[in-house]
Amino acid sequence: MSENIDKNQATLERATLGGGCFWCLEAVYQQIKGVSAVVSGYAGGETLNPDYESICSGQTGHAEIVDVYFDAAVVTYRDLLEIFFVIHDPTTLNYQGNDHGTQYRSVIFTHSESQNIAAHEIIQELEAAGIYSSPVVTQVDAAPVIYPAEDYHQNYFRQHPGQGYCMAVVAPKLAKFRAKFQSLIAPEFR
Repeated sequence: MSENIDKNQATLERATLGGGCFWCLEAVYQQIKGVSAVVSGYAGGETLNPDYESICSGQTGHAEIVDVYFDAAVVTYRDLLEIFFVIHDPTTLNYQGNDHGTQYRSVIFTHSESQNIAAHEIIQELEAAGIYSSPVVTQVDAAPVIYPAEDYHQNYFRQHPGQGYCMAVVAPKLAKFRAKFQSLIAPEFR
């Protein structure tokens, strides 16, 4: 799996997801077969060219997101959404665990009508199945301008697995993914 977006990016699909800290989502999606690149970033706010400091203020309106570039012949958009709904709590508005603020909201930014339909369908299925004790509050919106996060946020868990937040928050989400989605783990991560 390449660290940068594959030069054949035009043949890849793109999923943009926000579910708390982007380090958590990035660590999971990097281990999925068919995923060529995962880029942490910001989306959904009004501020042009936001940076991490402004995002953390909660005043920009942006969410921390990951842009996932994937080969739909290997892993489906629905697979990515099913993982998304397992590795974060889609019933909490503007927070995940100890991370609070609109930047941590649960959001799916869609890049096509088929993605929009799939996102709404899976949310309806989760609600009908009663998977969660509270309603799913995940927003589904058309993808806005997406800004890549600073370089030091990219590949964060890979570079800092022993960092406190990574050990306490990221690693358990990664373990949860690995336990439930063994068949989707890329061979190099097995």
